[in-house]
Amino acid sequence: MSFPISASLLDAIVLAIVSREDTYGYRITQDVRQVMEVSDSTLYPVLRRLLKDGCLSTHDQAVDGRIRRYYHITPIGRMRLAEALKDWAAYRDSIEKVFFGG
Repeated sequence: MSFPISASLLDAIVLAIVSREDTYGYRITQDVRQVMEVSDSTLYPVLRRLLKDGCLSTHDQAVDGRIRRYYHITPIGRMRLAEALKDWAAYRDSIEKVFFGG
């Protein structure tokens, strides 16, 4: 069974990945794919939205003769991630009460 993923959950997953280290779009896609199926056409609009919202910033770096765009989490992004983690914990706890009682 597969559960639908909301935009806010996908935003939180991307922010969590980028919070660990500055990274680039393809790598973010690969990391997200470890927990859910996502296409490039889904992920890049998420990155653009997080940039527009001030949650991420970018810098370009030459790698093997090519320019690679790296994403960096901002203080606003860290605050949004902290809120999402708090919301996720409350949501998870409420679902587990239904599944497992308590």
